[in-house]
Amino acid sequence: MQKEKVIIVGAGLGGIALAIALLQKGFQVEIYEQAPALGEIGAGIQVSPNACRVLTSLGAFDEVKALSASPTEYRFRLFENGETLQTIPLGDNFLGRHGFPYLTIHRADLHRALTKRLMSIAPNAMRLNAKALRFEETHDGVSVDFEGGDTAKGDLLVGADGIKSIVRKQVLGSTSATYTGDQAWRVMVDAKLLPEAYRPKTVDIWVGPGRHAVIYPLRGGEIINFVGLVEDETWEDESWAAKRPWDDLKNDFHGWNDEIQAILEVANRDECYRWALNIRQPIEGWKTQRAVLLGDSAHATLPYMAQGAAMALEDAVVLARALELPRPLAERLDVYETARFDRTSKVVLESTANRTLFHLPSAEQLREAFRARNVGAERNAWLYSYDATTTPLEAVQTELAG
Repeated sequence: MQKEKVIIVGAGLGGIALAIALLQKGFQVEIYEQAPALGEIGAGIQVSPNACRVLTSLGAFDEVKALSASPTEYRFRLFENGETLQTIPLGDNFLGRHGFPYLTIHRADLHRALTKRLMSIAPNAMRLNAKALRFEETHDGVSVDFEGGDTAKGDLLVGADGIKSIVRKQVLGSTSATYTGDQAWRVMVDAKLLPEAYRPKTVDIWVGPGRHAVIYPLRGGEIINFVGLVEDETWEDESWAAKRPWDDLKNDFHGWNDEIQAILEVANRDECYRWALNIRQPIEGWKTQRAVLLGDSAHATLPYMAQGAAMALEDAVVLARALELPRPLAERLDVYETARFDRTSKVVLESTANRTLFHLPSAEQLREAFRARNVGAERNAWLYSYDATTTPLEAVQTELAG
């Protein structure tokens, strides 16, 4: 069976991963990105074993690992005194259980590693400065119109174009994202500017009333990544590139532990960014006859399990596997959504629930809540153990099935 030509809109992590996965299986691929140049916003990202399995299948894991840090633990800590409420060990036992480490990497480094892999397979697959406007599908194929008058034609369109997806608007109609009431600060600091004791070798989730902070090393510990999540019902600027005054950041974490204060004090005061966090509730119907959604365009989530990018990477591999099945295209798209819907919905809902858990109003309530949970056991059991390269793809019944 001749394999289809697939048009991918969006060259973020999910779109590039899908392009690699499809090319490895012999599909024709064209990927279109509206930005004039490739690049990812300067923020850290966590790469758990479920994502590492995908990167291995794409031939990118070794390079990603070389660019990463390998935290020793994942800790939940109390905002005032730094007390550890719960720990997920990430050492030899974790590696032995899952076969892969838990990594932290600069998002731009991960994006470059995947792009390098794509270029090594198909150096002419990418089209930049190509903003998709609309698509049209027929019995024979799908066409995508771009700003400036260009048109791309293929057999399948994949919308990997994020939370503001143009493709999603036609697939699902108007389903506007909802502002969660949370905003995310992001800053990075040179580890050498901090005392040795304040240079974390762990992933630390600092929890406290109405806000939390996530801190971990990047680039082998040379950089410390700080993300501060704060509740604010009044502001809805969504841009990742929106700078805000350092004084506002400092005030948002007034009274928090000295480790937090030390990082904020050495932050570049002209490079403090804050953006709004939006979400969509899980909804079925990710596909039409010749168009399908992937990553944030299908299931945007809060970053409170550090799984947004991992879900897009998993989507990419599962979709590529589903498209190899000897069935009509519409059935293969059903197989993909069936395989991914429950898992991605669980990540979306649990990430939202973590907003409540992490932001409880008192130290004692936070202690009690974490005493009642074993987050490490939960995530080891279903989240980190998942393998997108082997997970069963359920048969989809049709009216013609005998």
